[in-house]
Amino acid sequence: MSILGTRVVRVEDPRMLRGEAVYTADVRDERLAGAAHVTYVRSLVAHATLGTVDTEAARAMPGVIDVIVGADIDLDPIAPERPVDNPAMARPFLAVDRVRFVGEPVAAVLTETVAQGADAAEAVLVDYEALPAVVDPEDAAADEVLLFPGAGTNLAIELDDGRDDDLFAGCEVVVTERLVNQRVAAVPLEGRASAAAWIDGRATLWVSTQNAHDVRDGLAEHYDLEPSQVHVIVPDVGGGFGAKIGAHPEDLLLPWLARRIGRPVRWSETRSENLVAMGQGRAQVQLVEIGGRRDGTVLAYRLSVLQDSGAYPDVGATLPSLTRMMAPGTYAFERVECATSSVVTTTTPVIAYRGAGRPEATAAVERAMDLFAAEVGLDPVEVRRTNLRPPFAEPVTNQMGTAYDCGDYEHALDEALAAAGYEALRAEQDRRRAAGDPIALGIGVSTYVEVTAGPTAESEHARIDVLTDGSAVVRTGASPHGQGLGTAFAMVASAGTGIPVERIVVVHGDTDEVARGGGTMGSRSLQLGGAAVDAVAGAVVDRARRLAADLLEAAPEDVVVDRARGRFHVAGTPAVDVGWVEVAARAEADGAPLTEEADFQAGQPTFPFGAHVAVVEVDTETGDARLRRLVAADDAGRILNPLLAEGQRHGGLAQGVGQALYEQVAFDADGNPRTATLVDYAIPSAPDLPGFELVAVATPTTVNPLGAKGIGESATIGSAPAVQSAVCDALAHLGVRHIDMPCTPERVWRAIRAATG
Repeated sequence: MSILGTRVVRVEDPRMLRGEAVYTADVRDERLAGAAHVTYVRSLVAHATLGTVDTEAARAMPGVIDVIVGADIDLDPIAPERPVDNPAMARPFLAVDRVRFVGEPVAAVLTETVAQGADAAEAVLVDYEALPAVVDPEDAAADEVLLFPGAGTNLAIELDDGRDDDLFAGCEVVVTERLVNQRVAAVPLEGRASAAAWIDGRATLWVSTQNAHDVRDGLAEHYDLEPSQVHVIVPDVGGGFGAKIGAHPEDLLLPWLARRIGRPVRWSETRSENLVAMGQGRAQVQLVEIGGRRDGTVLAYRLSVLQDSGAYPDVGATLPSLTRMMAPGTYAFERVECATSSVVTTTTPVIAYRGAGRPEATAAVERAMDLFAAEVGLDPVEVRRTNLRPPFAEPVTNQMGTAYDCGDYEHALDEALAAAGYEALRAEQDRRRAAGDPIALGIGVSTYVEVTAGPTAESEHARIDVLTDGSAVVRTGASPHGQGLGTAFAMVASAGTGIPVERIVVVHGDTDEVARGGGTMGSRSLQLGGAAVDAVAGAVVDRARRLAADLLEAAPEDVVVDRARGRFHVAGTPAVDVGWVEVAARAEADGAPLTEEADFQAGQPTFPFGAHVAVVEVDTETGDARLRRLVAADDAGRILNPLLAEGQRHGGLAQGVGQALYEQVAFDADGNPRTATLVDYAIPSAPDLPGFELVAVATPTTVNPLGAKGIGESATIGSAPAVQSAVCDALAHLGVRHIDMPCTPERVWRAIRAATG
């Protein structure tokens, strides 16, 4: 029996529970001996011409080694995430001439201690000549206030294939709604942290990131070095959620600072810094238009997206391309259009956040389906059934040219509805409404499909070394930050070789130890990294079989691998065998250690899918909305470890609920953050969440040999629109049509009052 598919407890946990985890701020490496501490002076103004930055008083304070301003730095600015028509939108490491958001680094103070840095940073005097702020992306699109005058516009990227004026021809009903998919913060338990040193002419960076090799290559580019001249080390990472995909300007500047003062440097941000300066997510204004027949058939759907990119066009500016490719979701609409544009605003830059572009697509189309169902007077579930794409086992192409690998969307919906007891819930809702109960019951349903390990075919690297004691070391280019990849990859290697999981060590996050890698994002790790481990395990076994054949004096094709015992024997004579110890020793004696490596290349992305049902109660007198149940059917193909998958689903559901009910990064009209602490930025805690009800559904993919799709983001994508729809549904009998996320008590109360007069 294979270990794959079983509930193996995480091998990473004992070390962490004993307090032995080492995060970047905890690193005590002799190469960092005598490190100076970096404190960034951050702009207190959202938009201003930068005048004098007076560092004289700070330099005179105890423990101050140096104070650096933007004009001191001779590195090229950071170019936008992908080529745009306006290279003027590049980001300096420290602000030069102009600041564009509150929290932008203006100076770097280097001190002997952290406390000295905090004091000295306050002594740096910055002369700001205020400029008008532009916080709303719709205002930014008007180009009346330009962040980059040299660019001549605030538009960073636009994707538009043209508009068909006859898109809704033949529709009996057309519904239009403006939606806001609000800006949210990742809030990892571990904020950003890094440390740098120059060792024998090489730049070494310790950094909390999701992608060591990407950071290495970025440093090499900025510092005009070969990748071999850069060493990136990723200690334990306390959460990423997309916001740590690469390195931030504050991280990338550390080697320059270390070289400047001739000694190592360290930096760790505070929670308030994290909430105002770390890249944030979502931040789309959407216009949905949906039309069809009164029998519930949707004929046409148009999605227009305006992406708030924040002050600099980082990853967030490109994310509407993912929203666009997934715009029709699970539905077989006849006609679909999607146009997107990304603009800069005087706010914190937008980067990736769990789901990154795909939750925005699902939220739009699912709200559109609910609005259409309400307009034609049909149950939202029946309207979904009418329009769902039928089951398919071979790739099909959606209306935006995206090739889905396989799916059975109605099955996932049926399973979720059955587990929730949908008909009984509707009956209870009718009873409460008839009784005039002030505690309204709402039922929200969503279906979703998302892209993982994409949108283009990607690859991942793995290597296995079998040691002479029979243990093994697996090296992977993937990078865990809470997913349990050490357990998952050890399971895959064990299944392939027969070496017990407890005798397998997984190495990651060190560019000197792992030749190459794509990191962890887009739910790619198991289907690419795991498939690479599976491939290299097969290569190791093939070579071991040849070595065993020599030891057993047999032909390689006659040697059988007994994976249950981790032994090799000649077919028909299991009593005479050799194990990994003997095989590895033979390889060592031959001068060629038992080491193999492989890169797995996926032919296309995979497309997990599912359906969620949310049940809420809304106090119509106060606007308080409480989630009572959340039923999730998430199909991620073959599940290799249900325990790990359930953990990913639990975390994803919590973050989806957070966006639906609680979380929103807010700025005032002058661009000042209003959510700079966890007192103001609300995230759900355990008492705010019910016990999640997980429904098992699995449609294995053929894109990789494991049959696995991504599971890391699915639950976030399905849950937020389900919970939002449940709140709207609870109030539909009062005339409430739509409420934007987050459905806070004040927002809900105002919607009720507006609808009831």
